Amino acid sequence: IILYVELYACCIEYLILESDNLSKLFPNVHLSIGGLTINSHVFFAILTTLVVMPTTWLRDLTCLSYISAGGVVASILVVICLCWIGVVDHVGFENKGTALNLPGIPIAIGLYGYCYSGHGVFPNIYSSLKNRNQFPSILFTCIGFSTILFTAAAVMGYKMFGEATESQFTLNLPENLVVSKIAVWATVANPITKYALTITPLAMSLEELLPRSQQKYSNIILLRSALVVSTLIIALSVPFFALVMALIGSLFAMLVTYILPCACFLAILKAKATWYQTATCSFIIAVGVTCACVGTYSSLSGIVQNYAT
Repeated sequence: IILYVELYACCIEYLILESDNLSKLFPNVHLSIGGLTINSHVFFAILTTLVVMPTTWLRDLTCLSYISAGGVVASILVVICLCWIGVVDHVGFENKGTALNLPGIPIAIGLYGYCYSGHGVFPNIYSSLKNRNQFPSILFTCIGFSTILFTAAAVMGYKMFGEATESQFTLNLPENLVVSKIAVWATVANPITKYALTITPLAMSLEELLPRSQQKYSNIILLRSALVVSTLIIALSVPFFALVMALIGSLFAMLVTYILPCACFLAILKAKATWYQTATCSFIIAVGVTCACVGTYSSLSGIVQNYAT
């Protein structure tokens, strides 16, 4: 349940990301239906949902892997664009901010956790591999490469924009530059390519709950479409990108990454675990619980404050 809720929350985050970036590109877009006016944020969230919905109808993870590969290219391109703007377009790396911002640490914990979330797709990826012995090396390579990208974006973004850094650095980029537009469009393309692969494990688990006589493709399409629409409704209800990201990272990623693996390891081995393994796992669980509690409280408080204002 925790794995699937984490994936579901990531899909909500994708829609918020799309809405924020597309509304920056086209801030004056709106739609009037009778007496109801839909602003650019809501319009692009709905539009993104309609675009990604057909990709969720694919049941073959091999096909989805080719689509999600576009997300990898887009992620690399965004970081390259950030570097280009700082070096070639002379935005510079001169901004100075506070070296240590203690009040921001709880939110930062959640953001760091979110960077390594999405574990629910691992079993499906593993089962779809032709050579499953390659899975450990694939996992190590992906996490290592992702860490390099995250670090590069974090350091360059902070040195360029300092305390003014937005929840998405693409919102900080100068609007008059061509590279800025490339970065924003790459960010827009990224969630579209990843959404289907992220939601598929949850969709497949729900399909298994249907009676066998009802597991028709038409019913599956309806189920998956309803799932996508539900993420849209929540994304429109809680449109706070950084706070939602921090909540996912603090609550779900900490559980899946730190707490549960160590707890399961100790529960399975029981008396066979050495004192060193027991002490290490206990320490990791304690750190995970502390970070989860602090980060979750901080992000929920931020969401409540945003609603209050």
